[in-house]
Amino acid sequence: MAELTERPSTSNRVTLADLFTFARIPLAVLFVVIDSAPWRIAILWVAGISDFIDGFLARRYGSSRLGAFLDPVADKVFTISAFGVVLASGSLQWWETVAVLFRDLAATLAFLLTVVFRRPAAIEARLGGKLVTIGQLLALLAFLLESPLLRPIVWVTGTLAVVAVADYVRVARRDNRPL
Repeated sequence: MAELTERPSTSNRVTLADLFTFARIPLAVLFVVIDSAPWRIAILWVAGISDFIDGFLARRYGSSRLGAFLDPVADKVFTISAFGVVLASGSLQWWETVAVLFRDLAATLAFLLTVVFRRPAAIEARLGGKLVTIGQLLALLAFLLESPLLRPIVWVTGTLAVVAVADYVRVARRDNRPL
């Protein structure tokens, strides 16, 4: 039996965690095409739960190489699609949308740079990044509920995103990883 401190291995096989990860991509499409707040709330809830479950399963039972790549992609596809709906509704200005997505945009740019310079690197998820994800989910919920808290949540999340990106840069520099 594996000790709790061991990290499950990564395999070439598709895992149950991968299926939960992949589910977020069609959920992103549904979020865009369905024009019903109650249905979008349900989609948001299912997407959030699938993200939690895939992470739990991957940590507990291991993950595949595909899942390790697909998880952040699925997260970004869902988040960007959902905030595209918010932006298209006129509920936020473009710069507010950029603020709430700043961590995701910076992570995507960093990934692309590691590919271009052929220096792949990964940094484990950190508390700041997890707080940004929670803020993004709360902002989407506030949008769907037409809450006056939408903008304050977006600006708190944008601020957390800047702090999270600075933390990731600090860790990358400390560990001598490419930015």
